[in-house]
Amino acid sequence: MFSEIVCIFAVLEPAKPLNDAQMCGSIFFRSMNTQHPHLSPFEKNYTPPEVLLQLLQERGLKVEFPLKTKHYLQYVGYYRLSGYMYPFLEQPKEKHQYKPGTSFEQVMRLYRFDKKLRLLLFNEIAKIEVAVRSRVVSVGCEMLGNPFWMLEASNFVNLDIHKKTLDLMEKEFHNSREEFIVHFRNTYSSPFPPAWMMAEILPFGVLTKLYDNIKSKPVKKQVAQAFGMDVKPFKSWLTLVQLTRNSCCHHARVWNRQNAIRPMIPKNIVVPWDADSHNKLRVYANIWIIKYFLNSISPQNDMLQQLLALFSAFPEVDAAAMGFPPNWYADDVWR
Repeated sequence: MFSEIVCIFAVLEPAKPLNDAQMCGSIFFRSMNTQHPHLSPFEKNYTPPEVLLQLLQERGLKVEFPLKTKHYLQYVGYYRLSGYMYPFLEQPKEKHQYKPGTSFEQVMRLYRFDKKLRLLLFNEIAKIEVAVRSRVVSVGCEMLGNPFWMLEASNFVNLDIHKKTLDLMEKEFHNSREEFIVHFRNTYSSPFPPAWMMAEILPFGVLTKLYDNIKSKPVKKQVAQAFGMDVKPFKSWLTLVQLTRNSCCHHARVWNRQNAIRPMIPKNIVVPWDADSHNKLRVYANIWIIKYFLNSISPQNDMLQQLLALFSAFPEVDAAAMGFPPNWYADDVWR
């Protein structure tokens, strides 16, 4: 539990002409953390690109094209690139000294690899997202017998969560400029469109929460079985897919990211998952799960060929550091 004391200091000063209606004086707020008194305030100032460029060179980073490097520091940003510089630091990394021979071009190669990996994964996740939307809508409508089942509180376990979902649905519905939604608003008196329309404008995270809150176990089970899974691991894997999607969508690092959650290991799935072959918190676990989903949706997918081509184009990238086990491509999921 975070605890803090807020101290208020008032300094009297003459009122300025444009502030006659205001109280004379200035008020400053200072928050003091009582639970972690050893913490200090952040006091670093912004550093311009030319100074950062000089700093990198002083730390041993080889910069062959200073103007080009400065351009990247301006338009990509030092802070974003620092995540790709970190692996090239000598131990202890707190000294901020680069390994001999490390160049800025190596940093940019790693950055480009991660960018291409994000694009690859985002494209494949899009197929999963579309398929999950379709199955949730179709199974819900068929088994519950109501095209507006998403609106009925009786179909959900937690009414508070459903109320929040309804609020989000209402916001998306009224703000949407999609032609089919505009047509519905201008044509029908119903407060919301049917499930197959609503699902098209709901964020994927909202849809997965809606699925998790469905009361009918047969509905949830049939949706999960469409992907060759039981309900609990299906929900667990969907969460990981969603988090990976968000990382890709927001241009966050993916290649060396460590997951905050450990995916559930299913007992019964179409392709067995060797739980001991790799680190479940590394990106390979995410990639394996994405491939598993794709095999249900698009059995002839070329994700393996795309990954092999990417590693071939960037041979310096250490796949093992990403959690890839030796001979990973021989796993049944890739066949």
